[in-house]
Amino acid sequence: MKIEILGTGCPKCVALMDNVVAAVAEMGIDAEVVKVTDIVEIANRGVMMTPALVVDGDVKLVGKLATVAELKTLLG
Repeated sequence: MKIEILGTGCPKCVALMDNVVAAVAEMGIDAEVVKVTDIVEIANRGVMMTPALVVDGDVKLVGKLATVAELKTLLG
C-alpha cells in the first residue's frame, strides 16, 4: 500500500503525517508513507486544499486533518 500526504508543510500537514504513521503502526500494515510537498504536483492531482491523503493513487481526504481512528477506518 502506498500512502501519500499532500501538503506544503503546514501544521495540519505535519499532524496528518504523524496520524497516518500512528494508524499504520497500530494496524500493523505494510505501507509506504510518502510526503508530497511540490505544489505543482499537488495541483496536478486536482487537490486545491491541503492536507490531502492519497491511498494507492486515490484521493481519500482533502483539506481535513483526520484522527488516527478515522484513518484506521479509511485504511482498513
